[in-house]
Amino acid sequence: MKKRNVCIIGGGASGMIAALFAAKEGAAVTILEHNDKVGKKILATGNGRCNLTNLYQDPSCYHSSEQDRAWEILQQFDVQQTIRFFSGLGLYTRNKNGGIYPFSMQAQSVRDVLELEARQEKIKIKCKEHVKEIIPSLKEDFPGFQVVTETWTYEADAVILACGSRASLVEGADGSGYDLAKKLGLSMRKPLPALVPLKGKGTYFSKWAGIRTEGKISLFAAGRLVDEAAGELQLTEYGISGIPVFQVSSQAARLLEEGISLTAVLDFMPDFEEQALLEFLKGRQQARSYKNQKELLLGIFPKKLVDVLTEGKPDLETLAGRIKRFPVKIKGSKAMEAAQVCSGGVLLKNIRPKTMECADLPGLYLAGEILDVDGICGGYNLQWAWTTGALAGIHAARGKEKRSCLEFNS
Repeated sequence: MKKRNVCIIGGGASGMIAALFAAKEGAAVTILEHNDKVGKKILATGNGRCNLTNLYQDPSCYHSSEQDRAWEILQQFDVQQTIRFFSGLGLYTRNKNGGIYPFSMQAQSVRDVLELEARQEKIKIKCKEHVKEIIPSLKEDFPGFQVVTETWTYEADAVILACGSRASLVEGADGSGYDLAKKLGLSMRKPLPALVPLKGKGTYFSKWAGIRTEGKISLFAAGRLVDEAAGELQLTEYGISGIPVFQVSSQAARLLEEGISLTAVLDFMPDFEEQALLEFLKGRQQARSYKNQKELLLGIFPKKLVDVLTEGKPDLETLAGRIKRFPVKIKGSKAMEAAQVCSGGVLLKNIRPKTMECADLPGLYLAGEILDVDGICGGYNLQWAWTTGALAGIHAARGKEKRSCLEFNS
């Protein structure tokens, strides 16, 4: 029986895992990657340590205009299946507070085991191939696709579009997959930066630039609380950054795009209630009455932050309020190049959630960041890549003959 030809556009996380699952299903697989090697963006994940996935999984960890459908997809290939898959490749992992990392703590290990397995499975990897167009075949004896690059035209029974987004400074993150999807008639949600620093309005940012401090961020849209997160805040010359800021940034960018005013309220001592904090400050003042307010906060906060909090010499009650509720007017996010991932992309209504196949164009599958799903920090975006890549690879390889018994839910 003739092997099905599966062509995968994009050799990142979702493309690599799609290729492996398609090959294990018996397909002849070709990856077309426009960088000089596959898996470049994997190397940048988790600050080079590659947080593979996370044991804690909940719908709230993922953002999408169709969140129920995103969660339905994620159930098809879950975190335990992901861990077993990588264990099968020989990647030993470690658990850090629920986050799963390669034991080496090096993203290179993840990329290398994927590429090594791809070579073992005889997967063809064509680098420096920039896809210009995907053409559904008009040949009666060949109902598949023609994939046109700058140098060649590939014929395939099935195509998996897994070419990522415009996010990050990694070479090749140009969003070209969006153009391919639009040419095929797929509907889109505007891509915006996610897991990205936020820019504030004000003149004080240069005073606190470079500070890292534990705290909590609460994001208010037109006065309504929409998201919050805690952890190490990074105070910058343009505004705010750090993982808690990244966690709320996807919603922030989307709301700003809609013209909604945003305020980030920073709590620099989240372990204290405001009244308890006020009593704490009064006790410090009584114990060391010779200290002024700036000196009162030394030993609690970095001096740069103290200078901002005590500007205008507030009384103790006002000072406690500033520490607990410091407002930052948000005017925007950093550019797409500074983002770790994208929000938005191809709408999930275009695909069948059990197979990742395009509902209106059989034989075309989508996987990874090109879709309208983005996760919070902590391995969630890679879990989305592994899940969708595995599903797309399996079903692209099986094709119509083996999926007749599957229930398709549009």
